[in-house]
Amino acid sequence: MDTEDVGAETDSGTRPGPDWAELTHECLANILSRLTLEHRWRGTMLVCKSWFQAFKDPCLHSSFDLEPHFDSAADSARWWAPDFERKMDSMLQSIVVWSDGSLSEIRTRHCSDPSLLFVAERCPNLEVLSIKSCPNVTDRSMANIAFHCTKLRELDISYCYEISHASLVRIGSNCPNLKVLKRNLMNWLDPSQHVGVVPDEYLNACPQDGDSEAAAIGKSLPYLEHLEIQFSKLSGRGLAWICEGCPNLKYLDLSGCMNLTGRDIASASLGLKDVEIKKPNFYIPRSVFHTERYDHWRLYDERFQTDVFQI
Repeated sequence: MDTEDVGAETDSGTRPGPDWAELTHECLANILSRLTLEHRWRGTMLVCKSWFQAFKDPCLHSSFDLEPHFDSAADSARWWAPDFERKMDSMLQSIVVWSDGSLSEIRTRHCSDPSLLFVAERCPNLEVLSIKSCPNVTDRSMANIAFHCTKLRELDISYCYEISHASLVRIGSNCPNLKVLKRNLMNWLDPSQHVGVVPDEYLNACPQDGDSEAAAIGKSLPYLEHLEIQFSKLSGRGLAWICEGCPNLKYLDLSGCMNLTGRDIASASLGLKDVEIKKPNFYIPRSVFHTERYDHWRLYDERFQTDVFQI
């Protein structure tokens, strides 16, 4: 070891580590771009001032995707609490500010109207908006999204029960590029999977008039290619409106749509070419319903017949 090496050592006899704070802004942004969203937020941005400034670079915030976190987490009951919603709103609004108009994809849950109104004002390049399970997102913020975010090509408003068919009409009128719509409802046929997680009053608020939404989709969204309406209460007539008004459909998910029969689906989809339809494959024990509801249980065979099995 020569004298220069000795002089480079600290008093403790170890070499000092690299001074990461001295990296250029461009280098830091490049490093941070290689981290997952979770790793960026969990302390990385708080290392020092220069790291925090690099963290706010718009190039790191063109996409905001929390779906992997929601899909993997087990403690979901707390997500429906007001304090969790406030955290989601705060996080989303911060991302919007840092993106400086470059945000094109948002996938989150449990946000509310204030943050969506902020998105509408400052994200003109938004193309993907997925906001599942947002009990406090309403037609008010969706109207602003429709007016300002006209580049939307994918929208997921599943389990958002305060959004009505009026929003679908506005989206259709202002967002001609929309190709994917997901408007799934919770499983109201067997709500046991949601009990203890989703508040009872919200479960009971499940939209009842599926045909109003079906009419809005059929009349306002002619370029749809992918549509999911799981557990919708639409009728055969509503499905016909969708199929007639959306001739470009390539995928249609009707899981849990108990008011549809195999005959309804076959008749309505007759004019669609190369469409993949996920039919309402489910089983409801006879004990759940009184036989007089359908006059005779022979009707049960036709109403709930699927491609997977026949009762």
